[in-house]
Amino acid sequence: MKLIKRVLLTLVVVIAALVAVSYLLPGQAVVSRSITVNAPADAVFPHVNSMQATEAWSPWLSRDPETRLTYSGPETGVGNTLTWASDHPQVGTGTQEIVESVENQLVRTELDFGPMGTATATFDLQTEGAGTTVTWGFRSELGMNPISRWMGLMMDDWVGGDYETGLANLKKLVEMK
Repeated sequence: MKLIKRVLLTLVVVIAALVAVSYLLPGQAVVSRSITVNAPADAVFPHVNSMQATEAWSPWLSRDPETRLTYSGPETGVGNTLTWASDHPQVGTGTQEIVESVENQLVRTELDFGPMGTATATFDLQTEGAGTTVTWGFRSELGMNPISRWMGLMMDDWVGGDYETGLANLKKLVEMK
């Protein structure tokens, strides 16, 4: 009986410690990747300023060709909205809307993953000589949920590779034209 009590007490202490430590972890998950495209910003911008245009270089759509896509609002710029639905766990469901668009400089979107939470994504375009450095960023508030805080530590590993793939696809697409 003593052994069972010790095991349970140890388990309670470990769980309490993990919860306590979680509040010392960052309150946001942040991911950012960059690539230089050998083209001016005005050649890159149309590919990030339209949810429809992102189909051509998205790193996620190849995972599930059966993903259902629905668009609403204007075809480009603020208000352009994509809603997607997939049974594939790495694609999932959600909505993404362009909420800020500065021609040839910046596109900011709001993402809603339903019960998985919300996030903000950005495409920052910086002229570098004859090319453009594109930085794709992601930021999500993790709140006070201890599990979310621990998962936030892994977000860069989970999403970073996809961002690198997407940016490489975008670079190839723009430079082919």
